[in-house]
Amino acid sequence: MTDSKYFTTTKKGEIFELKAELNSDKKEKKKEAVKKVIASMTVGKDVSALFPDVVNCMQTDNLELKKLVYLYLMNYAKSQPDMAIMAVNTFVKDCEDPNPLIRALAVRTMGCIRVDKITEYLCEPLRKCLKDEDPYVRKTAAVCVAKLHDINAQLVEDQGFLDTLKDLISDSNPMVVANAVAALSEIAESHPSSNLLDLNPQSINKLLTALNECTEWGQIFILDCLANYTPKDDREAQSICERVTPRLSHANSAVVLSAVKVLMKFMEMLSKDLDYYGTLLKKLAPPLVTLLSAEPELQYVALRNINLIVQKRPEILKHEMKVFFVKYNDPIYVKLEKLDIMIRLASQANIAQVLAELKEYATEVDVDFVRKAVRAIGRCAIKVEQSAERCVSTLLDLIQTKVNYVVQEAIVVIKDIFRKYPNKYESVIATLCENLDSLDEPEARAAMIWIVGEYAERIDNADELLESFLEGFHDESTQVQLQLLTGIVKLFLKKPTETQELVQQVLSLATQDSDNPDLRDRGYIYWRLLSTDPVAAKEVVLAEKPLISEETDLIEPTLLDELICYIGTLASVYHKPPSAFVEGGRGVVHKSLPPRTASSESAESPETAPAGAPPGEQPDVIPAQGDLLGDLLNLDLGPPVSSPPLTTSSVQMGAVDLLGGGLDSLIGGTNFVAPPTAAVPASLGAPIGSGLSDLFDLTSGVGTLSGSYVAPKAVWLPAMKAKGLEISGTFTRQVGSISMDLQLTNKALQVMTDFAIQFNRNSFGLAPAAPLQVHAPLSPNQTVEISLPLSTVGSVMKMEPLNNLQVAVKNNIDVFYFSTLYPLHILFVEDGKMDRQMFLATWKDIPNENEAQFQIRDCPLNAEAATSKLQSSNIFTVAKRNVEGQDMLYQSLKLTNGIWVLAELRVQPGNPSCTLSLKCRAPEVSQHVYQAYETILKN
Repeated sequence: MTDSKYFTTTKKGEIFELKAELNSDKKEKKKEAVKKVIASMTVGKDVSALFPDVVNCMQTDNLELKKLVYLYLMNYAKSQPDMAIMAVNTFVKDCEDPNPLIRALAVRTMGCIRVDKITEYLCEPLRKCLKDEDPYVRKTAAVCVAKLHDINAQLVEDQGFLDTLKDLISDSNPMVVANAVAALSEIAESHPSSNLLDLNPQSINKLLTALNECTEWGQIFILDCLANYTPKDDREAQSICERVTPRLSHANSAVVLSAVKVLMKFMEMLSKDLDYYGTLLKKLAPPLVTLLSAEPELQYVALRNINLIVQKRPEILKHEMKVFFVKYNDPIYVKLEKLDIMIRLASQANIAQVLAELKEYATEVDVDFVRKAVRAIGRCAIKVEQSAERCVSTLLDLIQTKVNYVVQEAIVVIKDIFRKYPNKYESVIATLCENLDSLDEPEARAAMIWIVGEYAERIDNADELLESFLEGFHDESTQVQLQLLTGIVKLFLKKPTETQELVQQVLSLATQDSDNPDLRDRGYIYWRLLSTDPVAAKEVVLAEKPLISEETDLIEPTLLDELICYIGTLASVYHKPPSAFVEGGRGVVHKSLPPRTASSESAESPETAPAGAPPGEQPDVIPAQGDLLGDLLNLDLGPPVSSPPLTTSSVQMGAVDLLGGGLDSLIGGTNFVAPPTAAVPASLGAPIGSGLSDLFDLTSGVGTLSGSYVAPKAVWLPAMKAKGLEISGTFTRQVGSISMDLQLTNKALQVMTDFAIQFNRNSFGLAPAAPLQVHAPLSPNQTVEISLPLSTVGSVMKMEPLNNLQVAVKNNIDVFYFSTLYPLHILFVEDGKMDRQMFLATWKDIPNENEAQFQIRDCPLNAEAATSKLQSSNIFTVAKRNVEGQDMLYQSLKLTNGIWVLAELRVQPGNPSCTLSLKCRAPEVSQHVYQAYETILKN
């Protein structure tokens, strides 16, 4: 009979019977009793009362019985810690048993008993097992160290187990090596600062040797460890790639993805001119294709990873388009993912094939899939210019099917095609207008209104079409209302005489009858624009639109690089860094691809600005640190701080005809009804005569006092990467206060409001000292200048480079991230002049290895000019002397965090170069102080 019989009994008074059986002299009876105890424990009965009796059964040679007793111990040791100590002697004895299976069993169980009192007794047996002659015992002991570290990290460090674990990486048995790597990786993840896995070419060689012989999970541990190593040059990277490549043909998909991760990471260091680079690209395609023949769930994981790989290196799979064609029985989540990859791989060479396939998908029965397929046709048109005409005719064929949702999606994507290729395909507008009545989705209605407004001069009955939308204005979604308002204003500016009533009607609906602030603000801005300066209104509303880019849904480059380092993990499926979904962020290590070696620099992948870049060359946007998402998405965006109201003009608003005067010139003197007084908000009470200037310049820039050098503003966040918001800026320091001078420009087609800003933790604790105050909504094409005061009391975290600042800016559209380098001289404080004696003593006290020397070239200043320039930026001259015709300036400066930097500047009259020696207790700041010197002296 099987062991299931132990689970069927429901006897009362069982505990006493079991007690008697456990103390029986007969071995078989004892074993039966322990099995019954384990069965009761498994179904949730409390059998902790039998603890001493079960522990007595440990003294046995029978391996099966021992395993059962150990299982019981693991379960109840936590609730009976005092009793569990009774078992310690047996553990110690079992760790010296002649049978390696029993030794390993004992050490494994010890690691699972999470009781502090027992932990210290386990150190000696564990130390012996780590040096056991049997590899099975050693590999079990290696994992036990990681478990023990989790219970009591200090104990493991004091007992020297970590060093023993590092020694096991050189073990002769591959499984021991794999487990040692797994244990060290686990410990290193909970202590990111500790350099436990100190990888060097020798240890990497040992890992690669073990890779061929250990089990599949061992291989995954070793490959993940290799992925964290940065080779010293491209030759080492190539040699590692050559030894990892055979893993691509492994049957286990996790091994394949781990190998792909290592290769993707190290390819970064290989020159694209190498023959091996091309060979490696060819070798990567087949294993990825093979993953797509697995079951759907595995396919989905593979597709999510392939999506990242294709964004990073599309050339790997460019000839494999066919494997991403959708099968009729694919689940919807696989279909949608394949569709996404098809578009990413679409090129002039395969577009005909792709379009034929997409057209087929658009006649499927699954509505979501059909919508996505129609969108995909539009994306192909935008991506591959040569195919645009074919895509448009395909979309027109689909519109002729008169299937409602197909028509609506087609209209949405045709709008984007018009934006990408202006004045090319407008002949199809008539066909679109025929389907106007069937549109019931906000996005499609808004797209159609945009088309009618944008091409009003080509559509004879444009006013009738827009008027038909106006009838149900209040029932429309905000998206449609905003588009309708803009569309009618465009129509009015193109055909002023015929549409006067229509524009009056929409302006009053938007301003008086609507409670949506965005709509009202836009309505008032148009109203005011039209009434004060119709020519300016034309320039603003009918301005040239920026072309839309081909790939709007690409993952940001820095985030993509980080996700490539997480291939084969949850992060690669979510397409988010671990810090975005791992609770508390403990153990989350931020990874990035290795820098390209000099030989492999390529124009295709521009590097972020190096540490020495002048303020103008900004590093690439977006968080390199994953903390950013954790920290910055917790933006504390409370209600905006109320700003002082704009003073109301003495002109009585009721008496002013907002749409009078200015419009007469546009429509030939026809009378225009002014809005009722009640509708005009107080904020519009600026003098009307001031026209656009007061409307668009609500916050004037703050004038700069003479003080430290201020770099010219540079673009920090291009509009392309922030849905139309462009941010330029610079940093200033005046009279002891630091500020970030920002220029925000709205290059989008919608109003931007609700601005807020937050910084990630940084090296000097820079943080906004006040909320970001944009006093009025930022209209399209409007620019506003803001000075944001900064403090240095924020959270501190050492950044790479030291002066890197990561910023999140939020508005009503989205949250955007960028990073910039601030010049260190904004942190030089006003009380940085050191006393002479103190200077001398400190200079001697700082060790010589902390001294750094730099040459400042092309700087033809004499000592006096240099002194005065530097003093204005809080670099103070303590003493000056002349040695053999050379002026020696001894200078001091102090940073906001209290770090002193001492300098010796040698200036030789007539020589355009000077020498700078810096001494500081924190030598990592020297490079940045030198850059500050160079910037100040040369500007």
